[in-house]
Amino acid sequence: MWKVKPPVAFPMETRYRPILESLVPPDPMSQFHLKRGSPEEEFPDLCRNTTWMGRILTPAMYRRQFNRCTQSGVIFDDVIRPGLEEPGDWSGPASVGCVAGDAQSYILFCDFFDRIIESYHEHKVTSLTPESDFNYDNLKGGDALDKSYAVRCEVSVVRGVEDFCFPTHCSRGERRQLLMLARKALQRLEEERPGRLLLLEKPNEEQCGELTLNPPSSWQLRIGVARDWPDARAVWVSQDGSLVVWVNIEDHIRLVSTQDDGNVAEAFKSICINLQKLEEFYRELRHPFIWKQQLGWVTSSPADVGTGLRTNVYLKLQHLPMHRRLPAVLKRLRIRMDKTESPVLYCVSNVPTFGISEVGLAQLVVDGVKLLITMEKRLESGRDIDEVVPAQK
Repeated sequence: MWKVKPPVAFPMETRYRPILESLVPPDPMSQFHLKRGSPEEEFPDLCRNTTWMGRILTPAMYRRQFNRCTQSGVIFDDVIRPGLEEPGDWSGPASVGCVAGDAQSYILFCDFFDRIIESYHEHKVTSLTPESDFNYDNLKGGDALDKSYAVRCEVSVVRGVEDFCFPTHCSRGERRQLLMLARKALQRLEEERPGRLLLLEKPNEEQCGELTLNPPSSWQLRIGVARDWPDARAVWVSQDGSLVVWVNIEDHIRLVSTQDDGNVAEAFKSICINLQKLEEFYRELRHPFIWKQQLGWVTSSPADVGTGLRTNVYLKLQHLPMHRRLPAVLKRLRIRMDKTESPVLYCVSNVPTFGISEVGLAQLVVDGVKLLITMEKRLESGRDIDEVVPAQK
């Protein structure tokens, strides 16, 4: 389990290595002396908690997780802290309300995380390997959205790097090593796609305006994502500005491809090509992306397991957002629609990332956006949308 590695500079320590290794606790939890009560005394108040964590967690489940600890020191209270800091409200979609401190969390606390993933993504966790499809030619209609309504799109994907804790739990040293790995991988990417790496420690005014660099939110600070900000945080930007790679922000790496004309097909193609290149570079550096057989790609948030893929399309809508049937339509399409700073611009994106392939998720958003535009046009002409509302599946 744990290994004590003797320093090379002190070979005499090898004499005492058996004694040192005998002192390593078999259970990582036994090295902590936390002043905690019983599971019944420590169970959190979830009466007004609307997250999936608050809905699923029971005293019996909490009791089972209570004395578990990953090898990097993640305990169950670390996992559920985001949902306690931000309990949510009933007016919007429910968040997962939890994070994984490391990849082992998904194994050690699997009876909790599996229920969260199944509820949020509406897909059963089984022993089967999740479906994957990066063949961007299989996406249909992504370049045919009505540009008078679809004004911009973003396709993003997140990945975790093997052998490192996730941002909520990693140390400064781990974060700096992750930046070093990202620098090496992105240098390889620059050989085929010119770009530049910008460190967030000393951004100039031009960079702040170009990238919309905002300080971390109070929520990010509370859950530990923004510790030591902006140490070892960086962003890589392609020469044409259409591809951005964020390093050590909320995930180890996050790729974002943007198209100002709403061409989802082109943005998705860019993500597929460049993600697979980075995956190869990280594998050559002996730190591949984290993959679990039953879950697919995993990162800190259960909301991103499976594919980690998000497709966002920004739509100009005036009539549809006020329609009484819109919430039911969005639920049936498995997409969400969020407000932006503009009163007539809305961001449409996929809800699940698990149980559907990468192409399937992009197709889900493309088909949903086309239907929303059709509904908006009908409302503009004074007609009803009942005829085009999708049936309940």
